[in-house]
Amino acid sequence: MNGITINIDPVIFHLGNFALRWYGLAIVAAISVAILVAVREGQRKGIAADDIYAVAMWGAVVGIVGARLFHVVDRIGYYLANPTSILSFQQGGLAIWGGVAGGFVAGAVYARSKGIPLARLADVAAIALLSGQIVGRLGCIVNGDAYGGPTDLPWGFVYTHPAALIPRSLWGVPTHPYPVYEMIWNSAALALLWQLRTRLRTDGLLFCGYLFLYSLGRFFLTFVRQEEVWFWGLQEAQVLALVGLSISVLVTGYLIRKRRARKTLSAASC
Repeated sequence: MNGITINIDPVIFHLGNFALRWYGLAIVAAISVAILVAVREGQRKGIAADDIYAVAMWGAVVGIVGARLFHVVDRIGYYLANPTSILSFQQGGLAIWGGVAGGFVAGAVYARSKGIPLARLADVAAIALLSGQIVGRLGCIVNGDAYGGPTDLPWGFVYTHPAALIPRSLWGVPTHPYPVYEMIWNSAALALLWQLRTRLRTDGLLFCGYLFLYSLGRFFLTFVRQEEVWFWGLQEAQVLALVGLSISVLVTGYLIRKRRARKTLSAASC
């Protein structure tokens, strides 16, 4: 059989009714990495570490709720039949788009309450989010909840552990290693944004770059996944990616026009 066999128990150990899962450990590690990166970037851009920690706390809570909500909506048929599973966060099933949306809302509310420029805070989040997303996908590799479709490629993942969350129809079948594809794309995007973070002088452009690059990658990479189709043959993640692409282009255009208008006004006043 071609492919890379994944025969790891998603659960590290049980302690009574509590189960420590690799997925949960990866999420904690992802949040920790994102916070460390955000604190460093925040200090560089003049945002106090205490504010970054506060935003991270609220962003993590609201982001996880949003991520779970988007996941439930994407698989609404299953959760209508199994409503008690909706709150089973520890088993996996967090949609990144929901996490980004929830975290952004929490960050916007906090920024407004503290008088922090939202665009500047968003730029800090751009680098932190990509860093966290790369780490977080490690949990999906073990969990089997972000699976791709069948493939004949030699690097396909073959899930053989009975506790893996991949559908039984794909158990033991080589599938596209979607988490790895996304990790590679996000790493390339992070490398680019890391170079641009000191060159872009307009607050907000870096976050727009993150939104554009992540949306672009998510749209095309999702073609190898097997999720429910919403419309036009597109899955939920792809529809949201198109929304993300549109927002990033529109906001980038707005920020550039605003910067040019300021320069024109400044030149006229001189």
